[in-house]
Amino acid sequence: MTLKIVSFIFGFAGALGLLLFSMDMLSNGIQKGAGNSLQFVLKKISGNRFAAVLTGIFVTCIIQSSSATTVMTVSFVNAEILTLQQAIGIIFGANIGTTITAWIVSFFGFKFSLSAVAIPIFGIGFLFKQLKKFKIHNFGDMICGFGLLFMSLDLLGKLLHLSPSQINFLQNFSGNSFLGILTGVLAGTFFTALIHSSSAVTAIVITMAANGSLSWELSASLVLGSNIGTTIDSILSSLKASTNAKRTAFVHVAFNVTGTIIALLLFKPFLSLVDFIVPLSPEKDITTHIAMLHTVFNLLATLIFLPFVDQIALLSTKIIRDNPTEKEDRYIFPAILPGSHVSADLYSFQIQKEISKMSARVMEMFDSICNVFINGKNEVEKAELAVSKTENYIDEMNYAITGFLQHCSRLPNATRSDRMYFSKLLQITYNLENLSDECASIMYTLKKYLTGTSFSLEKKETKEIADYVELVRSFYEGVCLFISLGISVEQKKQSEMLEEKIDSTKAKLKTETGLRIEEGSDVKAELSYIDLVRKIEKAGDCIYSIVQSL
Repeated sequence: MTLKIVSFIFGFAGALGLLLFSMDMLSNGIQKGAGNSLQFVLKKISGNRFAAVLTGIFVTCIIQSSSATTVMTVSFVNAEILTLQQAIGIIFGANIGTTITAWIVSFFGFKFSLSAVAIPIFGIGFLFKQLKKFKIHNFGDMICGFGLLFMSLDLLGKLLHLSPSQINFLQNFSGNSFLGILTGVLAGTFFTALIHSSSAVTAIVITMAANGSLSWELSASLVLGSNIGTTIDSILSSLKASTNAKRTAFVHVAFNVTGTIIALLLFKPFLSLVDFIVPLSPEKDITTHIAMLHTVFNLLATLIFLPFVDQIALLSTKIIRDNPTEKEDRYIFPAILPGSHVSADLYSFQIQKEISKMSARVMEMFDSICNVFINGKNEVEKAELAVSKTENYIDEMNYAITGFLQHCSRLPNATRSDRMYFSKLLQITYNLENLSDECASIMYTLKKYLTGTSFSLEKKETKEIADYVELVRSFYEGVCLFISLGISVEQKKQSEMLEEKIDSTKAKLKTETGLRIEEGSDVKAELSYIDLVRKIEKAGDCIYSIVQSL
């Protein structure tokens, strides 16, 4: 008896693992085939709540995980890419989109012999993966995922085909009693939170119901519970996030819990509605009933709450107050990484914003240096402190962004073009960090130069340095736009001409310094001057390296 129990546990664990793996492979394959569609959709999100809902449906149907969609949504709110109102709409849509898995399992899982088609489908998918010349290899993982999905469902079906004597304990919860229904909801919540996949739980429920192990009422309560359990990922992802991200996670939990409570209060009428929509009775077609219940529940919940998006957002701001301790003294990377199911191009969409922020911080360093030439020696201490603080902040950004990009490059669904793109972003980040180091070095040398000479804003050498810094700063200002908007061939040629101008200016200033030394000028001051010129020119080289990376 003990051996049978151990065998069942390990068999179930293996079948469940294969189910989760197949869903992951299916998701990766669809995303590879979709290319940059997900990134394009997210960029087009507007304030329209209906557009946000459709976005949530589309993205979740593609990545096959409402948990991953909501974690990304929390992450995008944390990065200020999405507003709270947009995030609420996406969460509503994600709950609807996740029901497609139930329909896949219901329609394909029990209409024909799974064992007869699983291996051939996997073989076709493997063949697709080899046909790279025809550009259909990206769909190979999707087809392989379907094959493994059918195989896992077949294994689960055989394992969970339990006899009446083996499921006596379930009969206590299979009636229409409120306690039995509530226990089913709690069990669905717990198991979903444990394996982090409401889609997998729904697939297991459908399989057990099809085998006669679960009644219609208990199946419905388990599915309702899975809608609460799936919020665990958004809760965990928001723990160290911004206040608005915490509000997004709160809305996700409140929406799913409130919807489930309403469904429980109207449990019998709700099941009767599903019975009315589905032609056959639950005894004859329970798999379709469960899939329909999952869809109807999320559709009705969305229709009820969608008109009140603004009010829900306002309520969340009153419950979760602004945190006065949130400061920008230390950089906290806003991206939150789901474990799987997420397309690499969605990561790149978020990282672009952070790199733009990094380039803006470097511009602040240039502005602080330029202010010294406007306000004189009184600005030096203040400017040095600001530059030093920003340089440390950029170091933290570089460390976080570089690690994030390296993670993206290792994603299983990252294509060759994705990895090339991430490599380009790594180069840009590296050069921005180098530029920030050069700005800090310029500030240090400038302070030494100004305090070591008879400084005057009207002095010819001072004006030359100020003009030289402004030339490099203007060059960088244009490059910041290229980072955000892209660069053309003509703009690359213009950047090359600016780089040559910076180099020729350095040579000119160096020659003039030699002449002044020959005429008896202070050697120490002139060496400090030429050291400053050299470092400004190095900053120009860093900027041109960014151009070459674009």
